[in-house]
Amino acid sequence: MKYSFGAFIIGIMAVALIGCGTTGTPNLPAQEGGHGVLVGSYKIDVGDTVSVSVWKNPELGLTEPVRPDGKISVHLVGDITAAGKTTEGLASDIETALSSYIKDPNVTVILTGLAGHAFLSRVRVTGAVANNTSMAYHQGMTVLDAVLDAGSVTIYANSNRTKLHRRTESGTETYDIRLKDILEDGDMTTNVYLRPGDVITVPESAF
Repeated sequence: MKYSFGAFIIGIMAVALIGCGTTGTPNLPAQEGGHGVLVGSYKIDVGDTVSVSVWKNPELGLTEPVRPDGKISVHLVGDITAAGKTTEGLASDIETALSSYIKDPNVTVILTGLAGHAFLSRVRVTGAVANNTSMAYHQGMTVLDAVLDAGSVTIYANSNRTKLHRRTESGTETYDIRLKDILEDGDMTTNVYLRPGDVITVPESAF
């Protein structure tokens, strides 16, 4: 009888821990360097704003929207097609074009505004939050930024079982977000950088 009772208690504790969603190592996405500002999978579209900087040549830098013809105008080299390319691809094209004018150009391109895919690029927060929210993506945005923009969680939230859903080339991936740890303990382990189109879902507690 003592053995059965002990096993019962252990079983209850295990269920409770699983319900809290805090056991084990969370499944997290790989993070980009540089505060997540380079969104490698995103293809630049008409209307998006790009910022171009050339190392040691600040006079060649520019920030402008992609024109309806899909191009931007770069100092010294003229028009270059930006639409349909990643930031890395566009930077490489600009480096190739500038190599005729300066030695070993080092170009960085970042997205400072996403207008071309305004709807698809929005970040959404749903579930046990004050306001189900669809917001514009901004470079460097984290899970915490998005949740706070949604008014934070409700008293009914089972926030450590929050999920981040992300479209990838291989399909939709789901990652573990321990939102309670972030909000109450300051544990930023799962406060990951977001990408355009991410969806955050905060479930309610079962009791």
